[in-house]
Amino acid sequence: MNALPSSVAAMVAEHAASVDRDARFPSEAFTALKQARLLGAMVPRDYGGEGASLTDMAAVAHALAQACPSTGLIFAMHQIQVACVVRHGQGSAWHRDLLARLASDQLLLASATTEAGIGGDVRSSSCAVEGEGERFRLEKQATVISYGAEADAILVTARRAPDAPASDQIIVPLLRDQFRLEEIGGWDTLGMRGTRSIGYHLRAEASRAQIMPLPYADISAQTMLPVTHILWASVWLGIATDAVARAGAFVRAEARKRPGTQPPGARRLAELTALHQTMRGAVRGAIDRFDEAADSPDRLTSMGFAVAMNALKMQAAEMVVRIVEQAMLVAGLSSYRNDGPYSLCRHLRDAHSAPLMISNDRILGNTANLLLAHKDNASLFG
Repeated sequence: MNALPSSVAAMVAEHAASVDRDARFPSEAFTALKQARLLGAMVPRDYGGEGASLTDMAAVAHALAQACPSTGLIFAMHQIQVACVVRHGQGSAWHRDLLARLASDQLLLASATTEAGIGGDVRSSSCAVEGEGERFRLEKQATVISYGAEADAILVTARRAPDAPASDQIIVPLLRDQFRLEEIGGWDTLGMRGTRSIGYHLRAEASRAQIMPLPYADISAQTMLPVTHILWASVWLGIATDAVARAGAFVRAEARKRPGTQPPGARRLAELTALHQTMRGAVRGAIDRFDEAADSPDRLTSMGFAVAMNALKMQAAEMVVRIVEQAMLVAGLSSYRNDGPYSLCRHLRDAHSAPLMISNDRILGNTANLLLAHKDNASLFG
C-alpha cells in the first residue's frame, strides 16, 4: 500500500496545536484517514481491505506522529485491535462480518483492558461475562478507554464466567449500539492530550458469537502485546524524528548566518543523529522479528520473543525522551518557546508519556521474572 498521503499529513499537522491545547479528539485527522481508507487497511483483500502489513501500519503511525503524536497514537491503538481481529477472528462468521465492516465503513476501534482494582495488570479481570443462552451481559469499571466516546466499537476483556479465575479471560468486540459509557473523572494531562483517555463505567449486552474464539492470553501473547510495543515504538520514533528534523533545521539556519563557521550545536546534532539511528534500527529490527515469527504460535509465545518485545518497549520509551531533550539542547531557547518552527515543547510533553504507558517498571519486573527461566543463546541474532 502507499504511504501516508501528503494531504492527510498536512491536515493532521494543521490541527495538531488545537488538539493539544483543547485536549480534544483529532476529528479532522480521522475524517481524512477514513477517506483515505487507512483505518481498514490491514483487513485482508477478501473482506474488502488493502491487506496491509504491520510494516505498512508502523510507517503510517510514524508519519502521523511527526505531525501530531496524539493522532499517531490513536491510529496505532486502533490498528492493534484490528490486528487482533485479523489474526484471530477469521474462523468465526461474526468476526468475518466485522472485518468486512471495518473495510467498508472504516470503523474506529478502541480497547478496554484496564480495570479498577486490578492495578494496571491487563492479564487479570474482575468483571465477568454473565448470563445464559446466546446473550451475555457485561459491566466493567474501565480506568482508561482512550477515545472511547468517539469509537465505533470497543474490544473489552473480562473473565470467561463469574466463577472463573481472574486470569481466565476472553476478549469481545462490542459495537456502538451494544454498550453505554458513563464517564469516570476528567482528562487534563501533560501530554498526549488528544487521546482523551478517560475512565468509563461500561455496560453492555451482546451475543456470545462476538466473543473471540481464542482465549485472551493467547491473543495477547501472539498479537496484542508485540503489535502494541511495535506500533507504540513507531509513534515514539515519529516524535523523535520530528525533533531531530527541527534541531537539524535550526543548526543549518545558524550555519547560513555565519558561513565557514561550525554552529555550536552541530557536534551535538551529530550525536543526536546517531542516537536516532539506533532507535530507528531497534524498531525496524523488532518488526522484522515479528514478521519472521508471525505464523508460529510457539515462537510468538516463547520467552525469548517476549523478552525482545519488552526490551523494545523499554528502550524506545526511554530513547524518545533522551532524543527530544538532546534536540532541545541543540536548538536552545528556540526549542523552549511554544511558538516558532523550532519549538519542541509539545514533543517533550508527549514523549514523557512513553515510559508510563504500560509502566516501564512493570515491564522490567515481568522481564526479570522471564529471565529467571530464560537464557539468551548468545548468537548475533538472538
